[in-house]
Amino acid sequence: MSAPTAKLFTIGYEGRSVRELIAQLQAAKVTRVVDVRELPLSRRKGFSKSSLAAALNKAGIAYEHVRELGNPKPLRDRYKSGDVDGGARDYRLHLHNGSRAALVELADSLDGTKTCLLCFEDDHASCHRAVIAGAIAERVPRLALAHL
Repeated sequence: MSAPTAKLFTIGYEGRSVRELIAQLQAAKVTRVVDVRELPLSRRKGFSKSSLAAALNKAGIAYEHVRELGNPKPLRDRYKSGDVDGGARDYRLHLHNGSRAALVELADSLDGTKTCLLCFEDDHASCHRAVIAGAIAERVPRLALAHL
């Protein structure tokens, strides 16, 4: 059996401090975080784009924000209302219609890296990042995928 060509993780920062998040990323040997929030702003201290990027960079982890892979508010609202299946279905349509180029670019950039998709929700199953990870797994042969 062939070794994985790339390692993709996902993580949500809900319930974590920046320090805890970084420790978990370092334990998994993540080298790059891709923020897939549409708007990388947070009421939680340290999780808005600039401060999070600075903390990650200080820890030796690269940070990128890919707005095109963010979940538009109407679809986020479906997830929040408890309609996770409907939200995921609609996000898949959005992903393949409006954000396909960003998805392809991200998938193509994974070769040999340990990248982690970041969003808010702790449970990946109730977050659009699970849809992104699944779509990437379809594109990247022998991708190793883990949810932190």
